[in-house]
Amino acid sequence: MREALSQRRMVRSFDGRPVDPDVLEGLCAESLRAPTAGNAAGVSMAVVPPDLVAAFFDAATDEAWRASAPRADGLARAGAAVIVTSDPAAYLRRYGEGDKSGSGLSVESAWPVPYWHTDAAMATMALLLLLEESRLQATLWGAFRREQQILDFAGAPRHERLFASVIVGHGDGRDRRSASLDRATPARVDRVRRVGVQ
Repeated sequence: MREALSQRRMVRSFDGRPVDPDVLEGLCAESLRAPTAGNAAGVSMAVVPPDLVAAFFDAATDEAWRASAPRADGLARAGAAVIVTSDPAAYLRRYGEGDKSGSGLSVESAWPVPYWHTDAAMATMALLLLLEESRLQATLWGAFRREQQILDFAGAPRHERLFASVIVGHGDGRDRRSASLDRATPARVDRVRRVGVQ
């Protein structure tokens, strides 16, 4: 686990080799063992096989983005993808049941931090680590744009929400270094603290 966590990097330039969708489905199933609030199990994953990666990018991006984004070609050579969705209604139903009804969380507006996002993040991180352990590279494709087009492409039910997509493949070693890596960040010692110690 420590090795997978320390070696995991976002890779955005792939070599075009396909990823076996059966293998990827198995990794997705394992990743769904991540914690799920109230055992609501409201996170789903849709595997995009190699022959549909181009169609995925057609749904997830527009022509202007593909023409101008410096990483577009490298991403388009991915070997597969996974679309991660969550179902808020599953959590509202679960927290309306007898053993949870006292929480007051049976309506969406009552959730300061919605567990459907939290559970989706946990499952996605588990998938990223499992991919690293399996010697596959990946990047997280945030839900910044074209949410409905991606949901429609995935065949997701109308009540599900897009959390993110995970682009998967074999890196080609030509990844562009992210400018984000040059940002100064607080030292880990400043981000991990012990309660009660001044």
